Amino acid sequence: MGKKVADQLVETICSAGIRHIYAVAGDSLNEVNDAVRRAGTVRWIHMRHEESGAFAAAAEAELNGLACCAGSSGPGHVHLINGLYDAHRSNCSVLAIASTCPSDQFGTGYFQETSPIRLFDDCSGYNQLAVTPAQFAQMLPAALQHALHKREVAVIGLPGDVAACPCAESPGAPGPLPSHSLFRPQDGELRQLADMIGSAERITLFCGIGAREAHDEVVQLAGLLKAPVAYSFKSKMEVQYDNPFEIGMTGLLGLPSAYASMHESDLLILLGTDFPYDSFLPQECRIAQVDIRPERIGRRARVELGLAGDVKDTLQALLPMLGERSDRSFLDRQLKIYRELCDDMAAVASKPGSAGNLAPEYVATLIDRLASDDAIFTVDTGMCCVWGARYLHATGRRRMLGSFNHGSMANALPMAIGAALARPGQEVVALCGDGGLSMLLGDLATIVEYRLPVKIVVFNNRSLGMVKLEMEVAGLPDCQTDMCNPDFEAIARAMGITAFSVDDPAQAESTLLRVFDTPGPVLVSVQTDPNALAMPPKVEFEQMKGFALAMTKLILSGRTDEVVATAKSNLKHLRELV
Repeated sequence: MGKKVADQLVETICSAGIRHIYAVAGDSLNEVNDAVRRAGTVRWIHMRHEESGAFAAAAEAELNGLACCAGSSGPGHVHLINGLYDAHRSNCSVLAIASTCPSDQFGTGYFQETSPIRLFDDCSGYNQLAVTPAQFAQMLPAALQHALHKREVAVIGLPGDVAACPCAESPGAPGPLPSHSLFRPQDGELRQLADMIGSAERITLFCGIGAREAHDEVVQLAGLLKAPVAYSFKSKMEVQYDNPFEIGMTGLLGLPSAYASMHESDLLILLGTDFPYDSFLPQECRIAQVDIRPERIGRRARVELGLAGDVKDTLQALLPMLGERSDRSFLDRQLKIYRELCDDMAAVASKPGSAGNLAPEYVATLIDRLASDDAIFTVDTGMCCVWGARYLHATGRRRMLGSFNHGSMANALPMAIGAALARPGQEVVALCGDGGLSMLLGDLATIVEYRLPVKIVVFNNRSLGMVKLEMEVAGLPDCQTDMCNPDFEAIARAMGITAFSVDDPAQAESTLLRVFDTPGPVLVSVQTDPNALAMPPKVEFEQMKGFALAMTKLILSGRTDEVVATAKSNLKHLRELV
């Protein structure tokens, strides 16, 4: 027999630059698995859960541009979904191979039969099922083209029997055709923005991940306009470094400086952001927005002028239309507020905490100092995002990956796997919550199997910390947020990973030094304070009232000791942060 459809799949994705398939082996995927083995050009990465495979592929796509994961029929499809939702919402170019039951059994209730068209419709931009080799030959290049250029998930359903058939030749191009184009508004629209800028006195720039490639242009624009630069969490590593105008983040994890600057402006310019928290965006000032996806313009804020375009291309055309301002009063006031907040945060982070309750701020500061200047950080959703947002700093070479749009737990470990395989020469540091790590704990074995030198720091606060805080702010006594954790050090050692535990603040720095100096994968479990308080940039009276109400309910339920401990810790943090 000549080349099979499965061989064609491997050959095509290899030509497109894909080097890994993140998957769990399964019957309907066996032909693809064997084709990978015989070709030797693409590595099958044996994950312990398909969700982890999708997270890993998303991380590789974000770093390298294109990646692939796969799931076998039935449960394999269902397990992929959460990771694919994350990839799709994060605009990661991921190809997902959804192998299915034999094509002649469709519609019969066959063992593990699922419909990939129905399952993946909401978490993909391209979603087709090939039932003949000729269809697959046309669909695969189309899927890759879609994933590459639209930066979305592309799913191809591939029945196991079709994968074993002789392949057919496509009448079109055999693979994706990379193309790089200029994309910016017309000159007339740019002049409208220049006119808005000219009539404004107080201007703030707010950057999202769409400004990733436009760092220098953003800094140049801010310098001309004497405008402070705020940014989203996702774009922190791309915007913060070498930026004398930056004033931090806004949003749930951000700082009052960015929030205040945006609300005191008479013109806010949104650059490449689909920031989801509209309650943090101003309602009174004029707003202009630049985004490469026109359908997103104006859906979060009352935008007066919307410009469709790549941020870098747009700013390069806009800058010659602008003159330099001399008045720095607004900028300097915002920078002063930001510096004072940074000093306050540094003071908080300088206090290591107590035995068994290390300050997570202190731990994050140590990680920031010890990690390399080109480290790739992956952060679990929840409190790890808070500490990453506040205490990890950009260098121009660092990257930070997380479930910033979908907000899924358990993303840090599998994303670290994808990052380590995508960038084998760079240091990868996973900031894992105890809840997140225990959810997909099995893929520690994947790290061992492929000898990935990931440094795993477990912020072990024995609770679902962010959920606990959310319940307290809503006036609810926290319930079912406590974690009965295993000994993470012992588990890691049993799996073949060098591991440490820290519960003494005096040992934190020396232990983390050993973590970063030890070759290969290393895990350290740090006993952090479960009552460490994450302050949002805007503290509402209702939030404080809700917190007080929650404490009252705990007292009435007889949990007085817990109330006293929590209140003391939170009052301490409030004094330090407010």
